[in-house]
Amino acid sequence: MNLLTEPWLPFRHRDGRIEYRPPSALADPEVLDLALPRADFQGAAWQFLIALLQTAMTPDDTDAWLDRYQSPPSVAELDEALAPFATAFVLDGDGPRFMQDLDPLEDVKEASVAGLLIDSPGANGIKNNTDFFVKRGRVETVCPECAALALFTMQINAPAGGAGIRVGLRGGGPLTTLILPEDESKPLWHRLWPNVMPAEAVGQPGQTWRPPKADDGKLFFWMAETRISDKKGTEVLPEQVHPLHAFWSMPRRYRLLFDETLGCCDLCGRETSHPVRRLRAKKQGANYDGPWRHPLTPYRRLNPKKLDELPLSSKGQPGGLGYRHWPGLVLEDEAVSGALPARVVTHHLHKYRMVQAARDDGEAFEALFRRARLWVFGYDMDNMKPRGWYSVEMPLVGVPEAHQEILRDWVKRFVDLASEFSWTLRNQLKRAWFKRPEDAKGDMSQVDAQFFEATQLAFFKALRMMSETLRDETATPTLSPDIHRQWYLALKHEALSLFDAQAISGPLEGMKMQQLERITSSRRYLQAYLNGSGKKVGKTVQAFAEVGGFELQASMPQRDEESAA
Repeated sequence: MNLLTEPWLPFRHRDGRIEYRPPSALADPEVLDLALPRADFQGAAWQFLIALLQTAMTPDDTDAWLDRYQSPPSVAELDEALAPFATAFVLDGDGPRFMQDLDPLEDVKEASVAGLLIDSPGANGIKNNTDFFVKRGRVETVCPECAALALFTMQINAPAGGAGIRVGLRGGGPLTTLILPEDESKPLWHRLWPNVMPAEAVGQPGQTWRPPKADDGKLFFWMAETRISDKKGTEVLPEQVHPLHAFWSMPRRYRLLFDETLGCCDLCGRETSHPVRRLRAKKQGANYDGPWRHPLTPYRRLNPKKLDELPLSSKGQPGGLGYRHWPGLVLEDEAVSGALPARVVTHHLHKYRMVQAARDDGEAFEALFRRARLWVFGYDMDNMKPRGWYSVEMPLVGVPEAHQEILRDWVKRFVDLASEFSWTLRNQLKRAWFKRPEDAKGDMSQVDAQFFEATQLAFFKALRMMSETLRDETATPTLSPDIHRQWYLALKHEALSLFDAQAISGPLEGMKMQQLERITSSRRYLQAYLNGSGKKVGKTVQAFAEVGGFELQASMPQRDEESAA
C-alpha cells in the first residue's frame, strides 16, 4: 500500500459525500475537509497533508507562497509533485516502510495493534487490572488505512513510555496550532496552504536547506539504517538532520504485521482484506534532544532570563484551552512571559506587510489575514496517561508590526482582569461552601473553566475591536472606554451568575443559618470587589476603570443585585 498513490484518506466533499481518495484530492476545489473516525486522527491527518505540501512544494519565498495561494495546483499537478517521494511512503513490503523500523524486529515479542493508540491502556494498566474507563480488547483489528494514521499519530505525539521508550520530537502530547480562513466554505487547499512556509522560514538555526529527496535518510529516518539510542552521544540534534525532518519525526521503533484474514476494522468499521492485528515494537528509537522548535507547535521559556535553558513545548492542561491561553499562542513575548508561538503563526503574522504590498498591486489577499482563525488541539497527558483531548478555534488577528506591542498590552490587560475575577470568584465560592475554606481540599479548576468559557465570546468580540483599532499603521491607536466598559460588565455579570448558580445549588429552606450567612457574606464581598468598592477590596477594578477611562458608577446595573442573595 502506497500512501501517496492509493485512495486511503476519507475526504468530505462540498455536497456532503465522503469518498476515499489519494492525498492529491486536497487540491480538488470540491473537497472541504477530511472525515476521520477519531479526533486525534483528524488532527494528525491534517498535519500529514501539510507535511506533504511542505515537502513537495516548499515555496522559495513569501511572494511565491502568495502566488500559489492565489493559483492552486490541479489534482494532476499535485500528483506530479508528490510522485518523486512515492518510494518513501510504502506502508508494507520487503523494503523501507513508512515510519517503521528498517529492521523486521523478529527478535521481539509481538503485541496488539492497540498499542499504537495513545489512549489504549498500557502494559501496567492491563497487568494491574486498572483499565477502568478505557478497556482492553476494544481494538483488535485495524485496516491498513487506520493503521497508517495510528502510526503517524503516535510518532508525532509520542508520550513518555518508560525507560528506553522515546518521547516525540516536541515532547509528549504537544499542542498543535494551525491557521484557518474564517470562511469554512473554502476548499481544503486554501485551509492547508496557510500552514506551509517558504524555505527561508521553515528551518532552524544550524540547519541548511536543500531540496528534499525520497532517499534522504536525514529527512525520512525509515529510509536508512535505524537510529538507535542505546548509548550517550546518539541524541538527534536539529543541525544533524534535514530542515523538514520535524514534520516526519520518528522516535518509536515499530513494524506492522499484516495478515490475509478478512476482518472488520474496529476504528472505522470498514471491512478489510489485509488487516493489522499485531505489531512488533522495540525500545531505543531516535532520542531527540537540543533546541527543537516544531513549526506547528508553540513553546515557552520557564525562566525568560535564562536563555541558555531549552524552551518547552506547550501542552494541554486540565481545564481545557481558551482565550486566557490566546496571548501565549499568538503573541511572541520571549523576554517577559517566555511565550514562543508556533513559527507558522509568527510567520503568518509577519506576512501582513506582504499582504499590504500585494493589495497595492491589485491582488486580493487581505481577507485571509483580516478574518483568520487559529485551530488549537492536542492531548492533555499525565506522562503516558491521557486525561483528555482538546480542540478549539480562536480568532487570529493580524496587525502592523509597529502595533504588536500595543496589542499585547491590551490583551494582557483584559486577560489579567478576567484572571483576577476568576480567582476571586473561586475563593468566595470556597468561603460560601466551607466553614474553614483554607483547609478545603479538592480540584476547583472547574470554576475557572466555566468562567472563562462563559466570557469567551465577549473576549473575542473585544479582540476584533482591538484589531480594527490597530489597523492603521500611521495612526496613534487608543482603545475606547466603551470597549473596556463592555468587557468589565461581561466579566461582572458572569461572575455573579456563576456564584449564584454554584453557591445556592440546593433549596434554601434546607440550609442551616450558618451556611446562609456564609453565602450572603461571600456574595457581599464578591459584589463589593466587582463594583470596585473600597480602597482595598476593589483596587484591581478601580485600576482597570482608570486605565480604560470609564466611570464605575455608570457601569453598575440599576437593580439591587445584592438582594438576590
